[in-house]
Amino acid sequence: MPADTLLTAIRNYLELSPTHSCVIEPITKGASGRTIVRLKAEGYAPYIGIHYTMDRKDNANYLPVSNFLADAGFNVPQVIYDHPGRRVALVEDLGDVDLLSLKDEPWEVREPIYRSAFEQLDKLFYTRPPKDLEFQPPFDEALYRWEQDYFFDQVADEHLGMNPAVVDELSEHPALAQMAKDLGASSRNLVHRDFQSQNIIVNEGEAWLIDFQGMRRGRQEYDLASLIYDPYMDHSAEDRQKLLDLWEEVSEEEPIAPILQKCATQRLMQAMGAYAKIGRQPQQEWFLQHLPTAGKILREVITGSDLEEPLLPVLDALEKA
Repeated sequence: MPADTLLTAIRNYLELSPTHSCVIEPITKGASGRTIVRLKAEGYAPYIGIHYTMDRKDNANYLPVSNFLADAGFNVPQVIYDHPGRRVALVEDLGDVDLLSLKDEPWEVREPIYRSAFEQLDKLFYTRPPKDLEFQPPFDEALYRWEQDYFFDQVADEHLGMNPAVVDELSEHPALAQMAKDLGASSRNLVHRDFQSQNIIVNEGEAWLIDFQGMRRGRQEYDLASLIYDPYMDHSAEDRQKLLDLWEEVSEEEPIAPILQKCATQRLMQAMGAYAKIGRQPQQEWFLQHLPTAGKILREVITGSDLEEPLLPVLDALEKA
């Protein structure tokens, strides 16, 4: 059992006796094939314990990517102990405050955290990893097409039960194929892949990155869109503009609007597919509540573009449902 394995790990690391009090607090047990808990041994600072399976190949990337990011000076939790054979790790506990928990705070409170997060993202663009460090397969045309199919399979087919022939026709729309081709033409730099509010921990007034095991090469705009168009935060148009202005100040460049729009479309399609799939699992139904919000944002993003034709039928069906 993961809990037993994690308890054994912290007892071994701290050299605790079998009778030493050690409490486990669940944090998340999720779709990534990982069990994440807070371990509290009496008289010691708490640690985050991670037990992972190989249900997802990127789980094996957490430790090497973590070491790379730490060596490069990024804000990531320190790995204190790891045992690849048992697939467990103990990492620094940065607390429970993430960017999402600041959702209702005024902009003046959130601004420095977003600034810090954008500084990390900008730094990632210029950081060169060791040649022998293997990441997940890069964002290319095929991966973008996979994300699109994931949206249609999980949302249109499985969640909404739309006519399979209609779903197939929509998914093969040339505008989607062109978007995947355009975005897949460049994969120059590293991207986090899940750069959203729950994966940005607030510690000592700065942003700290977690859940970066899916890191790969791709377009920086994908991460940027993930944060600006985050369904968990559901930013107003005014806040999105503030975030864009802040990004331009940090990076000293303006994102190419059509590329950012396409990256936002891709990211929202991927997120909606994940919400629908995970939400069907026992005790994970709460993910489904984010589908309408993500659908609303996606509708705004594609307004006036050739992506309306293949996507609006799904978004209309979702709205009615």
